[in-house]
Amino acid sequence: MNIRTINIAYTCFIITFAVLIKYLRNMDFSKRLKKIRIEKGLTKGDLAKLIGVHYSQIGRYEEKGAQPSSDVMAKLANALEISTDFLMNGTSDDLANSTLTDKELLNQFKTIEKLSENDKGVVKVFLDAFITKGKLRKLAL
Repeated sequence: MNIRTINIAYTCFIITFAVLIKYLRNMDFSKRLKKIRIEKGLTKGDLAKLIGVHYSQIGRYEEKGAQPSSDVMAKLANALEISTDFLMNGTSDDLANSTLTDKELLNQFKTIEKLSENDKGVVKVFLDAFITKGKLRKLAL
């Protein structure tokens, strides 16, 4: 794999991440909590144990619209490795800062956001192709 291919794949990852952020930003707290919990591969029981509450309380947060105390909110954010601001408000900058520890990657992400829609579309096509290629490789093994 040459450096150009790696750079394209890296850039495409950033575009996909931007789409995810926009999707998550439009959610409310309960939907964000559930989506992130599932993405982390945690059951309600797993998350409940991590933060010291009964698993049914996680269900109340996700399905009944209950709001956790600030202490529990901090524990949720810590367990899910995200910020409380993102969990409550869904801000994309905070999610990017809390999720991306690679500052170069974060800077590239911010640069890609400024590209024209056409250029973003090209990057998305490359990303889709790169992801598909990786999936096909795994199937072939």
